Amino acid sequence: MLEQPYEYAARELVEPDWRRLPGFDGVSEEDWRSAQWQRAHCVKNVRQLRAVYADLLDDAFYADLERDQAERATMSILLPPQMVNTMVPFDAPSTDAMYADPVRRYMLPAFSDRDPVWPSHPKSARDSLHEAEMWVVEGLTHRYPTKVLAELLPTCPQYCGHCTRMDLVGNSTPQVDKHKFSLKPVDRLDSMIDYLRRTPGVRDVVVSGGDVANMPWPRLEAFMTRLLEIDNVRDIRLATKALMGLPQHWLQDEVRIGMERLGATARERGVSIAIHTHINSAQSVTPLVARATRAMLDTGIRDVRNQGVLLRGVNATQQDLLDLCFALQDEAAILPYYFYMCDMIPGSEHWRVAVHEAQALQHAIMGYLPGFATPRIVCDVPYVGKRWVHQLDSYDRVRGVSYWTKNYRTSVEHDDPAALSRLYDYYDPIGSLPPEGQSWWREQAGEPSYDAVAAGASRDAAAALAGI
Repeated sequence: MLEQPYEYAARELVEPDWRRLPGFDGVSEEDWRSAQWQRAHCVKNVRQLRAVYADLLDDAFYADLERDQAERATMSILLPPQMVNTMVPFDAPSTDAMYADPVRRYMLPAFSDRDPVWPSHPKSARDSLHEAEMWVVEGLTHRYPTKVLAELLPTCPQYCGHCTRMDLVGNSTPQVDKHKFSLKPVDRLDSMIDYLRRTPGVRDVVVSGGDVANMPWPRLEAFMTRLLEIDNVRDIRLATKALMGLPQHWLQDEVRIGMERLGATARERGVSIAIHTHINSAQSVTPLVARATRAMLDTGIRDVRNQGVLLRGVNATQQDLLDLCFALQDEAAILPYYFYMCDMIPGSEHWRVAVHEAQALQHAIMGYLPGFATPRIVCDVPYVGKRWVHQLDSYDRVRGVSYWTKNYRTSVEHDDPAALSRLYDYYDPIGSLPPEGQSWWREQAGEPSYDAVAAGASRDAAAALAGI
């Protein structure tokens, strides 16, 4: 009998033993499960990483990371011990194993990972989705007719190398002088609430940042309580990668009891609260992640869903993506929801896949998972929004340019009569193109295009134009 292209096998979750790492060999179970201990012992630079791994890794590996931080990285290093522990999770790490590790590949990029010819696409941009251009007040993006994105804060407990908000989130790097919010936090949040009260067409609020796990719980609960008082708000989604990167945070009594209060209020009002997390590799799903998820579901919120990012070398194969989805669904009660194609930010060409590759992968995962747990692979097209990867209008496979349409106006297009008839373009990574297409891009490289650094002024410019 012939084997199936993918063979399902249930896999029990196991928490990797952190004591296999020299820097954690004396850490007690009590400390490891403490959110405060985890935050206090985050890895923030290569020197601290070396203190964790000692001589298990070659000097050349550390030098490779340092060069990336100096010459390519758009995000500074920030890794909680929980995330460090999921890299090469069940063995004493070797240099080769660390280079190959999927979590390391996107959380701790090395210079040698980057595309040597096209580290950035000529059309890449710091705010690649033009979110700040669509700010209706500082930090509140109104792109879809009935939905808004509220960026409450510009920090996370962990920094992903491929962060789509790399122009706002985290510390500045040699390549990226980060944008800073201009309003005081209390004024910014007041402005968001005021806009939502004045805009009855909005029913869905994504509460994000950064990561809401970095906001002190009383302040987050107060903002959520105010949202729940607005009649037109019917869906609230809390965005937090920390459910995986720092599950200890969501297991704290203060957070759990506070979520119970919010869940009870939401049920009384008929509002749905869900948590959206961001997990890209099956080995990141551990028993602590499952415990934190169950704790949140037990508070009475509607769901916990995963919005991953499709990344070459991390999860862009049938085996890796299905392994991740089954780990989420079967072992952690997290619904596989979306996988976004990696956005066109600087330095991302080695992670990105072509649209046709994403289409093939969507086909490859169909029929294995339950229908309700089969994630949609989507392309977040600039000025358009999320589109299933098969929804393109046309596609030049040689030059790697796909064209997309939309059926609504964003907050910056109310007076644009062509907004719904225009074609919007998206670009495949140049390294995925045939020689003819790569040659065409080499000829275009000298022409005016988005400059990754200059485009970083977009949020400041948007704020100035909005008078905020």
